Amino acid sequence: MGHTATEQAGSGGLTATEHRLANGLRVVLSEDHLTPVAAVCLWYDVGSRHEVKGRTGLAHLFEHLMFQGSAQVTGNGHFELVQGAGGSLNGTTSFERTNYFETMPAHELELALWLEADRMGSLLTALDEESLENQRDVVKNERRQRYDNVPYGTAFEKLTAMAYPEGHPYHHTPIGSMADLDAASLEDARAFFRTYYAPNNAVLSVVGDIDPEQTLAWIEKYFGSIAGHDGKQPPRDGALPETMGGELREVVEEDVPSRALMAAYRLPHDGTREADAADLALTVLGGGESSRLYNRLVRRDRSAVTAGFGLLRLAGAPSLGWLDVKTSGGVEVPGIERAVDEELARFAAEGPTPEEMERAQAQLEREWLDRLATVSGRADELCRYAVLFGDPQLALSAVQRVLDITPEEVQAVAKARLRPDNRAVLVYEPTDAADTEEGEADQ
Repeated sequence: MGHTATEQAGSGGLTATEHRLANGLRVVLSEDHLTPVAAVCLWYDVGSRHEVKGRTGLAHLFEHLMFQGSAQVTGNGHFELVQGAGGSLNGTTSFERTNYFETMPAHELELALWLEADRMGSLLTALDEESLENQRDVVKNERRQRYDNVPYGTAFEKLTAMAYPEGHPYHHTPIGSMADLDAASLEDARAFFRTYYAPNNAVLSVVGDIDPEQTLAWIEKYFGSIAGHDGKQPPRDGALPETMGGELREVVEEDVPSRALMAAYRLPHDGTREADAADLALTVLGGGESSRLYNRLVRRDRSAVTAGFGLLRLAGAPSLGWLDVKTSGGVEVPGIERAVDEELARFAAEGPTPEEMERAQAQLEREWLDRLATVSGRADELCRYAVLFGDPQLALSAVQRVLDITPEEVQAVAKARLRPDNRAVLVYEPTDAADTEEGEADQ
């Protein structure tokens, strides 16, 4: 096992060492003795972009199955053991990865490592029809509660399908469809696990009050005997033209509290200077109550109750700039849209002011430092840069890269990308306009 320890410029003195087991598992360690806690984070290089048509939602379903027991930990034992030791845990699925994480009292670190290794190495022995049906129902209920039965719940799914064409690996979201969840068989799940839940398809980071030598010994002890797997196919190509080449639009009539304008703009891939410049542009335009769109639509015109603009960073496909405006009272969407386009055109023509640039950089710097300041946040970022960009050390210099972006770069990306011919638009119209106007007037 080799390692590097690097203190990056702008890293605040944070360091990370890198190691690799014989079975291919990449390990990243970062010592932090400020508090007696340790974070364990395990990223598998599998997300919804790896799924095929007819089997969407498998990556997310498997995130749930990983908490259903393994060879030596039955039922809900993973939760019970971690929480009983004073720790916290969870897992999440995205387009590009599935992650699992625990934050433990430092003296319980070995327990978390053993638990993660046990399910990586032996989950198939416990995976049966009963656990599959149980978690299939849980995921379907999650879809109902978070997507299908809440106002604007399917907006992200609709805009993603519009922004990425049919057949593109990012055309569907990680939640998957009800039909595909119903169609998933036990053999589908087993094949998925064998392909993607292998040590050579994962990165393990441990951050906090740790003894690196002892931690590596535990990792070797528990993970070292797990066999790798060479059957994984690379994800399908997510490349697309820089712009959509025209506006896509859909009107949705639903029982929602107010009219809404949502849009997705095609933006540069994560890991590039252009993506950082786009993040700063969206922060100036819609990042909080000091942003241009909030000041124009909410404060000045009073035509909206919320107005935000954020960046969904993606490494394997163009990122998305996500616009979300909820109207005020009986205000209609065309007026909102004209105001948005005026502000975007003005920003493209003039760029950010020095004050806006300073505020946006400070805002993103604070968000980055907040993530890196916690052991769990740092563990997650080290995994992210290792899986998506091959170098966990990049997490420690991310702040400086944001601060190095110039106003000219911010203006350039806005001029090239934040245009009407480079967006998918979703307009929400309430099914009962009279009720909506009455309800909004009470706000």
